[in-house]
Amino acid sequence: MAYDVEKTEQEWKAELSREEYQVLRKSGTERPFSSPIETDTTPSVYGCRACGSELFRSDTKFDAHCGWPAFYSPMAEDRVEYIEDRSMFGGVRIEVRCARCGSHLGHVFEGEGFDTPTDQRFCINGVALTQQPD
Repeated sequence: MAYDVEKTEQEWKAELSREEYQVLRKSGTERPFSSPIETDTTPSVYGCRACGSELFRSDTKFDAHCGWPAFYSPMAEDRVEYIEDRSMFGGVRIEVRCARCGSHLGHVFEGEGFDTPTDQRFCINGVALTQQPD
């Protein structure tokens, strides 16, 4: 798929930290409970660390007690893309990527019973996000 922001792997490596590169470009996962964004309550806009695209707002963020920042919806559906992820043995998950640069953000889960308007949990790696106070 062609993205608005396309760079070589060498360019991504030069611009991102080792952990950012592993998560954003290699679909890794940061350690649970390692992101200060998870429990931060500052009104903010969260963007893709790789390209800066605005993805989530703090008014859709909630504490899912899962170890990663959780949102119940993106700012707009065209900001993210969804890809079937069969990398986990015995299961299928839905991967969430930035629609502007294709970077891996995390996964979205449905039907977990959270008291949110969408019944979805966008479980997003904090290292994949920038935080801009609103």
